[in-house]
Amino acid sequence: MKPDEDYRRHLAEGRFMLQRSRSSGNFVHPPRVAEPGSGAADLAWAPASGLGTVHSVTIVRQKPPAQDYNVVLIDLDEGPRLMSRVVGIAPVDVKIGMQVRARIITEDDAPLLVFEKA
Repeated sequence: MKPDEDYRRHLAEGRFMLQRSRSSGNFVHPPRVAEPGSGAADLAWAPASGLGTVHSVTIVRQKPPAQDYNVVLIDLDEGPRLMSRVVGIAPVDVKIGMQVRARIITEDDAPLLVFEKA
């Protein structure tokens, strides 16, 4: 069982999936073999809504010609918090509390979960 590989495979197929405990109903991220806290090994994959809220944001400044970018913590509507970035707007326009929606892109020949303003 390799949940991290399953997660990346789902992304490669264009699906944002989260693990969910069958017993508690709690969503889990990052992928694991058991639910944190309870240790229940009853996790199953479920589609994520893709909706969330920016919890925190950091702007990474780069020397030109490289572009600045943001690193954000997103509180997913399902409960887990994950690290990503918001694309499609200037890094300085990303604000705490902003509603965002997940999008899967390909970067360096691999699928990547990013977010855009909802």
